[in-house]
Amino acid sequence: MQKQEESTKPQTKVPQEELSAKREKGGSNGALSVTDVAHTDVSKLMNPGTEKRQSMRGFDDDYVDIVDYIVRCTHKIWEEKGLGLIYSHYRHNAIIHTSDGMTYGRDKVIADSTKMLSAFPDSRLFADDVIWSGNDEDGFHSSHRITWVGRNTGYSIYGPPTGRKIVRQGIAHCFVKENRVVEEWICRDELALVRQLGYDEHALAQRMAAQDAARGLGSPKPLPQGEVERLMGQGTPETLPPVQEGDLEGFVRQAFHEVWNWRLFNKVDEYYARNYVARVSTNRQLYGWGDYKAYVLSMLSVFPDAMVSVDHVCAIGNERDGYRVATRWTLTGTHDGLGVYGEPTGKRIYLLGITHQEFKGGKFVREWTLFDEFALLKQLYAPEQAEMVSRAAPL
Repeated sequence: MQKQEESTKPQTKVPQEELSAKREKGGSNGALSVTDVAHTDVSKLMNPGTEKRQSMRGFDDDYVDIVDYIVRCTHKIWEEKGLGLIYSHYRHNAIIHTSDGMTYGRDKVIADSTKMLSAFPDSRLFADDVIWSGNDEDGFHSSHRITWVGRNTGYSIYGPPTGRKIVRQGIAHCFVKENRVVEEWICRDELALVRQLGYDEHALAQRMAAQDAARGLGSPKPLPQGEVERLMGQGTPETLPPVQEGDLEGFVRQAFHEVWNWRLFNKVDEYYARNYVARVSTNRQLYGWGDYKAYVLSMLSVFPDAMVSVDHVCAIGNERDGYRVATRWTLTGTHDGLGVYGEPTGKRIYLLGITHQEFKGGKFVREWTLFDEFALLKQLYAPEQAEMVSRAAPL
């Protein structure tokens, strides 16, 4: 899967003066601040008033800022069931990225949303945070974290209704311009959903991987593959330049690179608060340095050559209250180790992940990380190319 770099080039530095202004009520000109989901009740989120909080040229008149656009168009589409609004909120050729692969076009968005609402007609999508950057001229990036609640009373892509109530988290990173989502990266805690529905995750992943391959979806990659380029030949991982004061993005990139790619697990103490709290995929809760190091080690022991690439960073906040940071990343590696995903398969995997973190006092203090572990299982259970060729060969 190719990365879409043109529309996702991050800022080189977080402009602290601008970030500070976003959280202040009023200001010298009396302007309202951009909506802050984490500190606003839903009654106000659904009734933002009519005064513009930032320039929104090209957007529908009722949206007062980019956060309002993200929160209320989500509510209109999902909870008010106005699926047809996708026509005016997604570009006709919108690209959607997940760990399952890439889909194309808003008609596919409508079809997939219809299936989900049919399976969970009472869906509620609680907005937990929206971290954003950009403007109405160049386009906005938004990272929307939600808690999704619904009861499975209809047929889902996994099977017949179970009647079970489901709670899962998701993060959607959108690039938006002139009222339309141009490109979207979605991370859902799909394995948590599968488990709550009562399915055997391994049997289901194996069956769905075979079905996808038979239909030409998620087909095995060609046999020739390059190495995971974490190391420079027989040398070391790349060394990033020193982080300059005030460069929050540089701090984020350095932390990911040194902990995940350099395997400097001792650096966790330097980048993360001692009482660090993290919630990661499949409802895992981590507390403190020890838990976080064990979590990283558990992933790297399963994928020993794994490399994490930071693809986009944005942040909101100020020095006094702290910053909230959204980081989109990809992990590539080879399944050569025994662990939570079963016996080693030797298969190359691709994971899309998004992390939300709170940063204060020079360290990360809290985290929410999501990646689709059920999509990962399907990659591990995908039929081998040789097997697919033998099935297709004429008798």
